[in-house]
Amino acid sequence: MTGRLMLLDTASLYFRAYFGVPDSVKAPDGTPVNAVRGLLDFIDRLVRDHRPDRLVACMDADWRPQWRVDLIPTYKAHRVAEEHEGAPDEEEVPDTLAPQVPVIEDVLDAIGIARVGVAGYEADDVIGTFTAHAKGPVDIVTGDRDLYQLVDDGRGIRVLYPLKGVGTLQLTDEAVLREKYGVDGRGYADLALLRGDPSDGLPGVAGIGEKTAAKLLAEFGDLAGIMAAVDDPGAKLTPSQRKRLTEARPYVAVAPKVVRVAGDVPLPDVDTGLPHAPRDPAGLEELARRWGLGGSLERLLTTLAE
Repeated sequence: MTGRLMLLDTASLYFRAYFGVPDSVKAPDGTPVNAVRGLLDFIDRLVRDHRPDRLVACMDADWRPQWRVDLIPTYKAHRVAEEHEGAPDEEEVPDTLAPQVPVIEDVLDAIGIARVGVAGYEADDVIGTFTAHAKGPVDIVTGDRDLYQLVDDGRGIRVLYPLKGVGTLQLTDEAVLREKYGVDGRGYADLALLRGDPSDGLPGVAGIGEKTAAKLLAEFGDLAGIMAAVDDPGAKLTPSQRKRLTEARPYVAVAPKVVRVAGDVPLPDVDTGLPHAPRDPAGLEELARRWGLGGSLERLLTTLAE
């Protein structure tokens, strides 16, 4: 399928909506629906401004996959609210946000917006796989810089990174990445791996910050080239860098699989076409009445119908 595909990092967007829209926005029964209405407003603005042909709301079926934790036990460990043996750990989510997530899912389904989450994988991996399969340009909407690794000018893949709501987006292409980080999309995962990311519990290589990582990648090409240089006495590494990278070998051996998004997730067969009318009008009407979705839903439906 061709045409412009828009992939939403849905959790990233509803978290932003939750913190950006006052919790005084409530359903008739007093339940906060700020994340629900905020996300609908986001999607309306995105569709109006960027006119995708296809749209997928990508979900975290497992926000902290065990296969990543097995490789790096600290991965997102600080975000765990409750551990469950044999099932995904529970993520720490604000009390008034958690009940809104099922509402978001029901509303998206009733509208007819494709919603995809795959057991054992994060939304990033779903996005990575849709991107790998895409035949046309792709807009990835996320507040997570990890997905910069998918940027590819040659394939028309860019990241729309919200700076303020979704009205002000950084249209992230390779020129932006080179200016900000000194790497292209392919190099961003290696940069992130070396630098580390406290928000994801990734330690990085001690003593190697973002600027040093960018210089090493410019000098040696990629992570494999940097590690090959560690074994080359003639390579231009400082004694400290050589020592730090040598000590980090166990981390460097496993981190690429953790940091790089999967591109081979078993995706379900879904209709990614932008719906022009609700899939379940009666169900959507009931959801709108129960949760007081008002103008947010009406505006999105009007935009989809155009």
